[in-house]
Amino acid sequence: MNNASKRRRSAPSRPFRTRGRFARRIVATAWTACLVAVAGIGRSDCAADELLVGAATIDVTPERPVALWGQLHTRISTGAESPITATVLALESRSNAASAEQCVVVACDVVAIPDAVLEQTRAEVAKRVEGFPVEKIILCATHTHTAPVLLEGIYNIPEAAVMRPTEYVAFLSERIADGIATAWQSRKPGKVGWGLGHAVVGYNRRAVYDDGRAVMYGGTDQPSFRMIEGYEDHGVEVLCFWDGDDRLIATAVNVACPAQEVEGRGVLNADFWHPLRTSLRARHGEGLHVLGLTGGAGDQSPHLMFRKQAEERMMRLRGLNRLTEIARRIETAWNEAYEGARQEKHADVPLVHRIERLELPRREVTEREWRLAKAKVEELRSDPKNSTLVWWHGKVVERYERQQAGTVAPYHMDLHAVRLGDVAVCTNPFELFADYSIQMKARSPALQTFVIQLAGPGSYLPSARAAAGGGYSAIAESNEIGPAGGQILVDRTVDHLRNLWEGSR
Repeated sequence: MNNASKRRRSAPSRPFRTRGRFARRIVATAWTACLVAVAGIGRSDCAADELLVGAATIDVTPERPVALWGQLHTRISTGAESPITATVLALESRSNAASAEQCVVVACDVVAIPDAVLEQTRAEVAKRVEGFPVEKIILCATHTHTAPVLLEGIYNIPEAAVMRPTEYVAFLSERIADGIATAWQSRKPGKVGWGLGHAVVGYNRRAVYDDGRAVMYGGTDQPSFRMIEGYEDHGVEVLCFWDGDDRLIATAVNVACPAQEVEGRGVLNADFWHPLRTSLRARHGEGLHVLGLTGGAGDQSPHLMFRKQAEERMMRLRGLNRLTEIARRIETAWNEAYEGARQEKHADVPLVHRIERLELPRREVTEREWRLAKAKVEELRSDPKNSTLVWWHGKVVERYERQQAGTVAPYHMDLHAVRLGDVAVCTNPFELFADYSIQMKARSPALQTFVIQLAGPGSYLPSARAAAGGGYSAIAESNEIGPAGGQILVDRTVDHLRNLWEGSR
């Protein structure tokens, strides 16, 4: 079948939006313009004749008790209130029957993605899928605080009957690799659509007082309270994927809020993503794969900062709890986005995936911060129950000593920038403050921009105003990178996104 016949058979009723001279050229040449890929990929990519889509959802709930990650004290799981999962979306574009580009995104119900998880997952995928470009695999975390610990040495974990973090990492990596192999091997020609909704889910969680101090979850009923520190992003970015029979098979939902409504519990729980997945599947089929993608939300969470009693009263009167209320809000926004996405289904959008190994300067530890951290270590180290706090403050002591010895290495991270039709996707490994993600979205040339945080090991990346206010999330213990590195990240991300559009002119 020639390309023209393919387009008559599978092209969407309305073409993806383009701009200026590029739009006119695309129409005039019947969608054959080429996209320029980065030198690191080593080839150029053309607007694909077809998009292939595969998806899978893998249960990664451990069968044994585990230590739970996300608090500054040890918790051992006593069961599971909901399954924790890894949801895989595998995309491939083909031009003239040849593979042109690949992208695999895996949304995981964990706090963060340590390097060992990514490395082991890619090694396992290489065993299962011969010749697959494993560098195109993106793992990201929903940041549920009721999921297993993935690093040794953070918590004082009892030896008996508890699964060690290294054991769970091996289990998790193998399960994710199985899911990637399933999704990749099941990929078929499909269609994609995108939409935008709005939901109040994440709230800025830093209170500012009359002396300039900022405190995460600080009291807002105090006479000295002056303001909530930063912006909030209530957009819900949505991607929908259909198979050749127009059956909805997968959706990616980008919400600027970590999944930590039930963060203090002692059981495994996927947080608000579980009731959302359950509700969407009830309406669109049990086989629907739902990827929860956490947007830039280092200074946002689902916890209320004021008007708490009124919110609680309304939930009680309506027979809801916080998890079901949050899921309901996201689903309402998803429905709004879906109404737009389903009207414009695209089978032949460009897919381009760029990767940069980005180097960022580390936040410098001051002598004062070193002295305070060292004093905390001395104060806490005698009690084994304080092992996590000792580890937390101890990292600052070690960093300062490396600074003094001149052995501090720059921070290295993988920056993924993806174009899928009118949509841009960009990743970072941090709990990224909303100031940065809003910059990325506002400066992006894309119609919609999905910012995915925690595609890596984590640590807060505070805004300049947050660093000035201090407090948890904006102090040396919380930060590997400071505002200077944050601005470099923004600028490099925007450069990549612009190139994805400008390079295709």
